Amino acid sequence: MTDGSTQIKPTRLTAETELRLQAELEDLTTRGRVEIAQAIESARALGDLSENGDYHAAKDAQGKMESRIRQLSALLKNVELVETGGGDGTVVAGSTVTLRYEGDDEDDVQRFFVGSIEEHRDGMSVVSPSAPLGLALLGHQAGETVEFKAPAGPLRVVIVKVGD
Repeated sequence: MTDGSTQIKPTRLTAETELRLQAELEDLTTRGRVEIAQAIESARALGDLSENGDYHAAKDAQGKMESRIRQLSALLKNVELVETGGGDGTVVAGSTVTLRYEGDDEDDVQRFFVGSIEEHRDGMSVVSPSAPLGLALLGHQAGETVEFKAPAGPLRVVIVKVGD
């Protein structure tokens, strides 16, 4: 049974990412919309719209851009700013964590950023703080082993390093 509230969880972002997303939204709603409108108008001038590939491509691009605008608008409406990393070596939202799955070689490590997918960095995998792995990592430090439920069953990871 639920309490009837439909409170939306805030999007946890660093200040840097919030500014980057606001700039992207501003660019899409100004320059982006103008460019798409010009592309659609140019394609219309070519004639028959039913067989006009340029027109259909421009309309498709417009749909994708408007979808991204809606996504960014919704995301930025309810932002909770987080600090990057927890200076004391504890995993928090915004931390970069190096992990090794229990049983793997010492050199077989993976780096993750704990945060929103919008926080992606340099091809590093992102794990949400509300995902099973993210929840298991929060509050722990380098050297600790944590267990989480994966779709294939429980897994254990050793936190090798917290931070860059």
